Amino acid sequence: MRIKKTGMALMLAGIVLLTSGCALPGLGGAAGDTVKIGTQSISESQIMGEIIRQLIEHETDIHVDMVNNLGSSIVQHKALVNKDIDIASVLYTGTSLTGPLGMKAVKDPDEALKTVQKGYKERFNLKWFNSYGFSNTYAFAMRKGEAKKRGIKTVSDLEKYKDGLKLGVDTSWLQRKGDGYKGFVKHYGFDFDNKYPMQIGLVYQALKNHKMDVVLAYSTDGRIPAYNLALLKDDKRFFPPYDGSPVARNEVLKKHPELAPLLERLAGKIDTNTMQQLNYEADGKKREPSRIAKEFLVKNNYFK
Repeated sequence: MRIKKTGMALMLAGIVLLTSGCALPGLGGAAGDTVKIGTQSISESQIMGEIIRQLIEHETDIHVDMVNNLGSSIVQHKALVNKDIDIASVLYTGTSLTGPLGMKAVKDPDEALKTVQKGYKERFNLKWFNSYGFSNTYAFAMRKGEAKKRGIKTVSDLEKYKDGLKLGVDTSWLQRKGDGYKGFVKHYGFDFDNKYPMQIGLVYQALKNHKMDVVLAYSTDGRIPAYNLALLKDDKRFFPPYDGSPVARNEVLKKHPELAPLLERLAGKIDTNTMQQLNYEADGKKREPSRIAKEFLVKNNYFK
């Protein structure tokens, strides 16, 4: 699910990395007192990478190299396993459960976290830290005024209006197995009459401009607060959790024991609303992830 805003060139680069086992330009194992932080091309991943970099550089003498624009969570994971990077800025429980671990989705967030932590330690010798506190999952969104007017707070509340509301969704979600539309209908027990497949990046504007009444969004997208949208509660827990955490190589944590406590300081400190705002600073206001990260660290007293 976490493959969004990814250019074809980045995907091709990722395929080369996966299939050849060769390092991308700029990659390669860390040397001496240098650690490498890998990020995806999305703002969320790059902001979290900058937060980690600045925290490490402020608190230690370790030099940090950034390896940005890794094409997807899968490419980021392979870079960790191949020792091309030492820390992944953020990986997601739902993606890693069904991807690298090859397991079924787990609906309970705590159980999902424990499963990936155990699996990544045993199978990949990687440390999966506790979640930052946000979940970048699928979520139905409406304009706040419209939701309030109709008294809609949960996904179940949509059933009453299913014949009249226009639903805009990512094209791939309609065909997706497991947590796609077919599964949704079975799980919630109702179907929308008016479904409109479109690119995921267009659903927010379509909702804002009243072209759609309900859309399937990503829960940490910065356009949710910017467009004054409301996320509906997934009251029957259909979508698996995609809680975000940093992941690091145990070999590097053993060599630099000061790193783990620094990463643990971020656990539970960034909830979904906060991540929406941070993403909006990058995607809506076009600000640099490094400046957004510094402001977050200063505001939350990490530099004292």
